[in-house]
Amino acid sequence: MSEQDLTLRIRANLRLGSDFELAVDHELPVSGVTALFGRSGCGKTSLLRLIAGLERVRDAEIRFGDQVWQQDGNFQPLHKRRIGLVFQEHSLLPHLSVRQNLLYGYQRTPTGLKRLHPPEVTAMLGIDDLMDRRIDQLSGGQRQRVSLGRALLISPQLLLLDEPMAALDKETKRDLMPFLERMAVESKVPIIMVSHSPTEVGRLADQVIFMEDGRINRIDSLRDSLAKPDSPLFNFAGAAFILEGELGQTNIDGFRPFGPPEARLWVPLFDASDHSTSTRLRIQAKDVSLSLVEQQHISIQNQLPVTIERIDSSGGYSAVVACRTGDGQLILAEVTSRAVRQLQLEPGKAAYALIKSMALLP
Repeated sequence: MSEQDLTLRIRANLRLGSDFELAVDHELPVSGVTALFGRSGCGKTSLLRLIAGLERVRDAEIRFGDQVWQQDGNFQPLHKRRIGLVFQEHSLLPHLSVRQNLLYGYQRTPTGLKRLHPPEVTAMLGIDDLMDRRIDQLSGGQRQRVSLGRALLISPQLLLLDEPMAALDKETKRDLMPFLERMAVESKVPIIMVSHSPTEVGRLADQVIFMEDGRINRIDSLRDSLAKPDSPLFNFAGAAFILEGELGQTNIDGFRPFGPPEARLWVPLFDASDHSTSTRLRIQAKDVSLSLVEQQHISIQNQLPVTIERIDSSGGYSAVVACRTGDGQLILAEVTSRAVRQLQLEPGKAAYALIKSMALLP
């Protein structure tokens, strides 16, 4: 059965304490990266523990593809589900070196099940130069990369990440993100990731499971979830959107071209060691302005021709204008209601989206 055919069927009720119940009866997508998103305490980690087999619930049903992980009296523990787990805090063995930690699960995996091997995984996660270090010699981000590597080297059929960046500082999170993106694409292992960070979801997820008060509210593709003006992904940091494309070679100014010629952006080179080509840019709508004509004498270098698709106004002083680029991608611009009125913005009208380069964070 191919990854595209896989689904995860879960039916379970789990009571935690006297005032919280996780109630799930859904078929979840298992392709690429699926994010479990919601506020702290909504049941994301509890659902992940159910999937992993760390919580045993009476009368539950859990199926992965054609495999029965739990039904009636049948219960498969974690190791029989062949799941890789990475938590907020690393669970590496401190008395072993990085190499020994990575090989711990790999050597115990039956030869016939091994799909991922140390050379490709260490290169993917950028940890080749860490192999002989002790765990206490690693930074927080390095420990998480080693944790990811150890989880991958059991050749799991599913990888579960429980807020793997929650315990890291902002700079370390930024450094770890490219490795997570690369791993998600190159490992070919489906991932379910717990997060309450819209930025992480926007950078990594292919689809989003929205949770609230122990329930799944809806399941959307990332594109669909960002196209909705009432998306929960906007509740924390305001409206945002994702652009996908290819990064070109760095020019003499230290910028890399992004996207096709008809929708070209210039992205600052934040990490000289990152030579990836495919990427996502998560951009806040508040960092986008609109003009009816191309600007000639202005410091903003990124000016994309767009067509206005709709205008979402909350009735206050601001509005979010949804536009389409020449290659069909969605751009959101947060402008004042006064600007909408003065520029006579309306669906179908041509415009230019102006985006500061420093707002582009790959």
